[in-house]
Amino acid sequence: MEMNSENNQRTFVLKAYLKSKKFWKPALAISIGALAGLLFYVFVGCSSGSCAITSNPYMSMLWGGIMGFFLVSSPCSGGSCSRN
Repeated sequence: MEMNSENNQRTFVLKAYLKSKKFWKPALAISIGALAGLLFYVFVGCSSGSCAITSNPYMSMLWGGIMGFFLVSSPCSGGSCSRN
């Protein structure tokens, strides 16, 4: 019986996390970054294959997603950095 209660609590915590801004903000940034990477590949791209990032759509999407994540997850993105 105790195991069932623990599972219910974990499920509740997981559902609360999935509804929180802490989950959706990076998830949305990664999605938008990946889409931007794909669009960069389509419109700019590298047809010769010598460009490491832009010659492959998966690499373009990966780097776009990483850049999107870092833009919203940087320490200064919340306005907490002070300028001297």
